[in-house]
Amino acid sequence: MTPSRTTPLPRERIIILSALLILAALAWALIGWQALAMSAPPAMNAMSAMNGAMSAPAGLTMGMSAALFLAIWIAMMVAMMFPSAAPMVLMFNAIANGKRQRGQAYTPTWVFVAGYLLVWTLAGIVAYLAALGLDALAARSMFLMDNAGRIGGALLVLAGIYQLTPLKNACLTTCRTPTQFLMTSWRDGNGGALRMGIAHGAYCFGCCWLLFAILFPLGMMNIAVLALITALIFAEKVFPAGYRISAIAGVALILYGALVIFSPALLPGAMI
Repeated sequence: MTPSRTTPLPRERIIILSALLILAALAWALIGWQALAMSAPPAMNAMSAMNGAMSAPAGLTMGMSAALFLAIWIAMMVAMMFPSAAPMVLMFNAIANGKRQRGQAYTPTWVFVAGYLLVWTLAGIVAYLAALGLDALAARSMFLMDNAGRIGGALLVLAGIYQLTPLKNACLTTCRTPTQFLMTSWRDGNGGALRMGIAHGAYCFGCCWLLFAILFPLGMMNIAVLALITALIFAEKVFPAGYRISAIAGVALILYGALVIFSPALLPGAMI
């Protein structure tokens, strides 16, 4: 094979990887800007005038409209998940390019990514509706209002237990083995790529959904918490010791959640 036929492939993969990382960096910048806007005093908070959000947290939705909540959710997903999803996306691109070089039908990588994004977008819609429902329930229940911190601690314990379950490990295995997933799930054409992206998004969601859920008690716009969970997701999916890291994180979440149940003050002091 001549060099002229092998050169474009690495270049295209570099472009795709750069695009994923740039989008993640832009998403982090957006999240940081929004966190600062929400924590600013009312007179300085320009976002309050634009979307009616309160300067202090207003329940699980933090006073956000559905559109703003979903936009922030997608930005969080891009910031937190694109780095760890990069190996799967790059492997899809490599296989698709191999088929193109053999004269077979070629499917753009963005179609696969679109399926992945669709799953997490739907998850964001469900999360917002659940937050609205829980806020309404809490408004009618003094017990929930008085024990919100302990309920958050219980959610942390649940997330820790899930880290140790076979279902978590099964989803994590799929995310850690992109070649095996794509070779066994490959479908030709744009529709096939979309289905594969949806399937990968579903496994990714199955792997990480409780890590996203604990953002509600820990702080949806808490940058330190977001960075810590992002590092955990990347480590358990990419590092050789990923399974061990996942299990250690599970034990840590169980212990921390138990402490929060007994002392809710151990939760971060503000949602932002």
